[in-house]
Amino acid sequence: MTSMTHGGSQITGGVDTHGLTHHAAVVDPLGRHLADREFPATLAGYRDLLEWMRSHGTLAAVGVEGTGAYGAELARVLTAAGTTVVDVDRPDRKTRRMRGKSDPIDAYAAATAVLSGRATGIPKSRDGVVEAVRVLRVARRSAVKARTQAMNQIRGLLVSAPALLREPLAGLSRTELIRTLARLRPGDDLSGPVAATRAALRRLARRHQAMDEEITQFDTEIGPLVKKAAPALLELFGVGPESAGQLLACAGDNPERMRSEAAFAHLAGVAPIPASSGRTHRHRLNRGGDRAANNALHTIVLVRMRFDPRTRAYVERRTKEGMSKKDIMRCLKRFVAREVYRALASAPTTQITQTDLAPAA
Repeated sequence: MTSMTHGGSQITGGVDTHGLTHHAAVVDPLGRHLADREFPATLAGYRDLLEWMRSHGTLAAVGVEGTGAYGAELARVLTAAGTTVVDVDRPDRKTRRMRGKSDPIDAYAAATAVLSGRATGIPKSRDGVVEAVRVLRVARRSAVKARTQAMNQIRGLLVSAPALLREPLAGLSRTELIRTLARLRPGDDLSGPVAATRAALRRLARRHQAMDEEITQFDTEIGPLVKKAAPALLELFGVGPESAGQLLACAGDNPERMRSEAAFAHLAGVAPIPASSGRTHRHRLNRGGDRAANNALHTIVLVRMRFDPRTRAYVERRTKEGMSKKDIMRCLKRFVAREVYRALASAPTTQITQTDLAPAA
């Protein structure tokens, strides 16, 4: 740990977060290093960290790496204590090669990024209905993957299964196939390939059914939460609970942290990036941002292109002007992002609180 005397002036903090410990540092208004110290990643450690920082002067702001992971609870504690928290990205590889890598170096780099104005992002508060939607969707997504994997394994086994077992199942729909396989009786002796294949198919089919039930339960739980968080979002054409849930998770419980619709478009990866050079003036696709949110916007656009008369007319007009389908979809995703941002910005803050989730007395 290093330290330097201070005169009680304004200071800026930085924290390099890890699973078991957090390394904190403070700098003065000129960016000079004052002190750094390691704290345990516990509730008591977070409070000690804040008290230690304030002992060096008036704390203006704290830059925290990983506010969506290891630093999530620290950011909540600091915000609850009235401290301004800024989300800081880790230094890029070029900077690390030049300056080295250690916990104190990263902590000071986080503080310097805030002091210089390079880091300005407001972290998600993660303390309301939207966070509840996010965590439930994480579990739902894994259930969907498990169901898909089970179905793929069933089809793979049927390709090489004996004809005695494969032929009666030919032509069945997925629902009928799963129901039939779940009723198979392989017997006690699994030494033969037919009996073993029957046993494997039955267990995979029952796993598929279990995941189906689990996904249905998640949908029952997530739907009302999405409607509570942003009812205006669900009123948009082509926006269902799944897409709305992903867009809410992208925005967070505090959508006001997004300064404008352009900021949301960049966050979702649908804002065109200038790519002009010399006599060439053009824009290119933004490949950054939240790709899951980008996929949600893509799904909404596909629905509108098929069923929304206004969108179909736009596509027809732009196609006649010579624009490719890919470019048309990029424009539509930007238009949808504008509507989504307005719906998110209009969501009443009273609907995005944990108290709304408490059961009635």
